Amino acid sequence: MPVHHTPSSLLPPALPRRLGVWGLCVALLLPLNGVQAQSSAIRLPNLGDGADLPLGVERRLGESIAREIYRDPDYLDDPVLGDYVQSIWQPLLASARQRGELTPELEQQFAWDVALIRDRSINAFALPGGYLGVHLGLIAAVNSGDELASVLAHELSHVTQRHIARMIAQQGRQGPMVIGAMILGMLAASRTANASSMSAANAVVVGGQAAAIQSQLNFSRDMEREADRVGYGVMTEAGYEPQGFVSMFEKLQQASRLNDNGSFPYLRSHPMTTERIADAQARQQLLPAKSAALTTPLHAMMAARAQVLADPGIDVLRSLAAQADAAAWATAPAGRQAGVLYAAVMAEQRQRNFAAAKRHVTRLQTLTASRPDARASHVVGLLAAELALAAGDTSTALRWPVSPDRASTLLLAQTRVATRQPSEAQRAADALRVWLSEHPRDASAWLLLVSAYEVQGDSLRAIRAQAEARAVELDYPAAIDRLKAAQTLAHSMARERQLDRGGHIEASIVDARLRELEGLRREQALQR
Repeated sequence: MPVHHTPSSLLPPALPRRLGVWGLCVALLLPLNGVQAQSSAIRLPNLGDGADLPLGVERRLGESIAREIYRDPDYLDDPVLGDYVQSIWQPLLASARQRGELTPELEQQFAWDVALIRDRSINAFALPGGYLGVHLGLIAAVNSGDELASVLAHELSHVTQRHIARMIAQQGRQGPMVIGAMILGMLAASRTANASSMSAANAVVVGGQAAAIQSQLNFSRDMEREADRVGYGVMTEAGYEPQGFVSMFEKLQQASRLNDNGSFPYLRSHPMTTERIADAQARQQLLPAKSAALTTPLHAMMAARAQVLADPGIDVLRSLAAQADAAAWATAPAGRQAGVLYAAVMAEQRQRNFAAAKRHVTRLQTLTASRPDARASHVVGLLAAELALAAGDTSTALRWPVSPDRASTLLLAQTRVATRQPSEAQRAADALRVWLSEHPRDASAWLLLVSAYEVQGDSLRAIRAQAEARAVELDYPAAIDRLKAAQTLAHSMARERQLDRGGHIEASIVDARLRELEGLRREQALQR
C-alpha cells in the first residue's frame, strides 16, 4: 500500500461512497430510471463522433479522479491479486488491439490501469482516460475467471468506444468544463464534515445545469448494448468461455429478482434490462450446450484472498479458519477445497495463529501438488512465503524460488529488506531497479526501493525514490517536495565532499526530474 502523507483530518471518507457519487457523474453508468425513456430516443453517435474531446483532455479528466483514488485508504495494491487480475486483463487488451477497438493512439494516450478497491460490494467501474476499478467483492463473488473477464471486457469497451467523449460531444464544447466543476464539487462535498461547508459544496453540484449534466453523463441503453456487443467479441476472441458472459448476466438478473439490498451496486449502474438479457440468452442459444464450468483452484484461491483482504471482521475470519477443519468440504470439488484452505491460511495469519496457518498451508500444498496446475502451485508457494515472512522467518521466505512475475519480485525484495542486512538490501535494490526500468509506474516497487536504500544508509536515493512513488500516484506537489529535499541533501553532501560519482549522477537525475514535475504540476494547477 502506498504511504499516505495527507493529514488524517483531511482524509476523504470511504472510497466506495465517493465512487458512488463519481459513478453517477463520470463513470460508466446506465441512465437512472427517470431518464431511461429519454435516453432511448437519443441517436447513438457514430464511432469517432467523440473526436471533439481530445484524448489528452479525457485522460486528464480521468487523472483528476485517479489522484484521489490512489490516496484513499480503500485503494489496495496487492501484488498477488493484482497479478491474477492482470492475467485476465492483458489478454482482453490484446484482443481489443487485434480487433481494432484499441487503436495505437488510444493505447498510447490512455492509462489502462486497473485499481483494486477494498470494498465487499459487487461492483466495477471505468473512468475517463482508461482508468478502471474492481471491488474485491466482485472478485470474491464471481465463480470463474471467465465471469470476471466478462465484466472487465464490458468496462474496457466503454473506454475504447469513448462513450464519455461521445456523450460530451452531444452537448457541445463546454462539456468537459462542466464535468470538471461537478467533480470538484463532489470531491469538496466528500471531504467536508462541516454542515454549512457541505451545503456550499453541494451548491456547486446542484446549481445551474446539474440535472441536465447528470442525465447527459449516464450511459444510454444503446451505449450499454454496444459495450455488451463489443465486450462479448473482445472476451471470446481473447479465449475466454462465452458462457462466462451469459452466466454473469444470469447472476445479476437473479440478484435483481431478489431485490438488491445494496451489495450489488453494479445492478444500479448497469440495470439488467430485458433487451440486454434477451441478447445474452440469444448468444447462448447459438453456442454448443455446456454444463456450468467448475470453479478452478486458482480462481477459488483468488476469490478467498479477495474476501479476506476486504477486511470482513474478526467473526468472519474465525469462521473461515474453522471451515478448514470441517469434514463437510473434504469431498467437495478441488476448487472448493483449495478456496477453503487458502482462506483459512490467510484468516489464521491475520489472527497471528501461525502454527495453525502453517498446518493449513501444508495441506494446501499437498492438494495443489497432485494436480497439473503450475499457476495454482505458484500461488500457494507465494502464500507459504508470505506466511513465513509474517511469522518473522525470513530464511524460509528467502528459499522460495524466484519468478519473473510482480508478486514474486516484490515479495522477495520485501523479504530481503526485512533481514535488515545491507548485503541483502543491496540485492533487493538491484532487483527492484531492474524491475522499475521496465515498469516505472509501479509505486509499490518504488516504496520498497526506499526501504532498501534506507537499510543501506543511502538517503539521497531513498528520498528520490519517495518522490517517484508520489509522482506515479499523480501527487506532483508531494513529489516536488521530496525532490527539493533530495536537491538540498545533494548540495550539502557536495559541500562536504561526500558525493561520489554515483551521487553526482543521482543529483543530476533529481534536477532533471524536478524540472519535469514542476511543469506537470503547473498543468495540474491549470486543470483545477
